[in-house]
Amino acid sequence: MGSKGFLGCLLFVIVLSFLICSTQGYKFYVGGKDGWVVSPSENYNHWAERNRFQVNDTLFFKYKKGSDSVLLVPREDYDSCNTKNPIQSLTEGDSIFTFDRSGPFFFISGNADNCNKGQKLIVVVMAVRRKPQELPPFPSPSSVVPATTPVSPPPSPVPKTNPPLESPTSSEAPADLDAPVPVPSEQKSGSLGLVRSTWLVLGSSIWLSIVMGSL
Repeated sequence: MGSKGFLGCLLFVIVLSFLICSTQGYKFYVGGKDGWVVSPSENYNHWAERNRFQVNDTLFFKYKKGSDSVLLVPREDYDSCNTKNPIQSLTEGDSIFTFDRSGPFFFISGNADNCNKGQKLIVVVMAVRRKPQELPPFPSPSSVVPATTPVSPPPSPVPKTNPPLESPTSSEAPADLDAPVPVPSEQKSGSLGLVRSTWLVLGSSIWLSIVMGSL
């Protein structure tokens, strides 16, 4: 039980230390063991490129008070080593600077000659990672309005057609095949006139022959 309690306390201390360090930021020693000097063993900007800086991190400039200083300046003054209008001036020796925002920071020596010899530094602080914004709640199925779809017209009714009349089969033919076929009226009148004309000619011939014989 004693060893478990000790391990639990040790873990709590480690986690607490990590939280405190993450809140306060990390402390970077500019120039390492050389400090803030004119000719460091490693170029200051090369050193800065090897590190990752975040908000709340601090820079520690090691130098003797009265012999040098650190100036925070705009980019134009950094390029020209102008020491007359600094944004912030650190002159107390072994100065500490804390990053309060992301973006680039430009530092030069308070001595313009030292700045022209390369005693200056550019640090780019990484942007703060923001938590993803909460997404709006997914709408419930009842609140979702279904998309309207075009209603197709009902199919037109198919017209009904009567089945074709079937020709009568041999079984449906009339039973009385020997019955005389009726003759049309025109054919009857024509035949009757022909008979009458024939009898009239014969009668006239007989009458004419009788008259000639009596003479």
